[in-house]
Amino acid sequence: MRLELSATPFCRSLSAEDITNLQATSRKCRFLAGSEVFREGDPGDGLYIILEGVVEIVSKVVSGHTYILSRMELGDYFGEMAVFDGEPRSATAIVREAVEAVFVPVDAIRKLVERTPEVGAMLVRDASLRLREFNQRFLRESLRGERLALVERLARSIVHDFRTPLSIISMAGEMAAADSASPAARHEALKRIQKHVGLLNQMMQELVDFTRGASPPLVLPKVNYADFLKDILVDLHAAAACRGVQLAVEGELPTVRVRLDGPRFTRVFTNLSQNAFDAVLGFSHPKLTLRFRLTPGHVVTEFHDNGKGIEPQNLVHLFEPFFTFGKEQGTGLGLPICERIVQDHGGKITAESEPGMGATFSIVLPLPPPGDSGAYRTMETPTTSGPP
Repeated sequence: MRLELSATPFCRSLSAEDITNLQATSRKCRFLAGSEVFREGDPGDGLYIILEGVVEIVSKVVSGHTYILSRMELGDYFGEMAVFDGEPRSATAIVREAVEAVFVPVDAIRKLVERTPEVGAMLVRDASLRLREFNQRFLRESLRGERLALVERLARSIVHDFRTPLSIISMAGEMAAADSASPAARHEALKRIQKHVGLLNQMMQELVDFTRGASPPLVLPKVNYADFLKDILVDLHAAAACRGVQLAVEGELPTVRVRLDGPRFTRVFTNLSQNAFDAVLGFSHPKLTLRFRLTPGHVVTEFHDNGKGIEPQNLVHLFEPFFTFGKEQGTGLGLPICERIVQDHGGKITAESEPGMGATFSIVLPLPPPGDSGAYRTMETPTTSGPP
């Protein structure tokens, strides 16, 4: 279908004389499908009225992705921003279906607006409607992009945090499948596989609870902290060996009783050690040192790596959800989740660092007061450490 210029919406409020003048000062032009009517940055020398075909107004963002700003069809006009500001084109007009159009120079439009104010009102109204439409589309695209980015971060968080348990499961599976493995060794390998499958499930649940913004109810029995550490150090030594990192333990393991949800607190050790392994990657003598000490009423556990350290401007934001730095695949969820687990145990986690001197993460857990017995059960409560 093809329109005559006089039948287009642009000419509805024009007199016969105005239409005649418009035809005299304009020119017809044709464009093949796939060609460009104008390109972003070209001079803004006039507007186009479509008599036949389809044009899309597009723009590229910094990432290189092309966004469709609007779609112009039979009877529509485009390029009118040049009438208002005289600036270069702010977008590109691409022909999707072969176009026949009328090009009206800026000077002719301005003279027409002077003679017929209704044309100026129409231009302002249509520009406003198109801007509103663009804002709505941009908002939808932005929300969609944020949702996709969040899904990507959560997926990367899962991949990052699952790396150590999966490595241990893989090693245990190889041990169990070895021809030389004894029944006792196979049994031990099976226990390790079952343990870390359970840990993976716990980590998934922890992520779900964190996104809900609520602390799950906990049963905190009193356990021997040294026994908990002996069990987890076996896995940490194996994980360190896989990454080529030396794992050192300074001081005696504290033989004190603490209230601890062992499977959940394992997540803290796994995450902090994984972060330390990442921090020392590429160093000539990568090392993670675990230190333990007792203070009146508390037991302190320190994770110290000999990596490049953390800049002061980053240090203050470490436990904020989605804050990340220095790791291409970082998600900014690991440390906030660790902080919430520690807080749910009545403890505190802090970080210290000097650039070039590595980083130290300290966990302070309270010791049960004398006479405290039985298992302590927490209630599910909202938390402020989850995402807003």
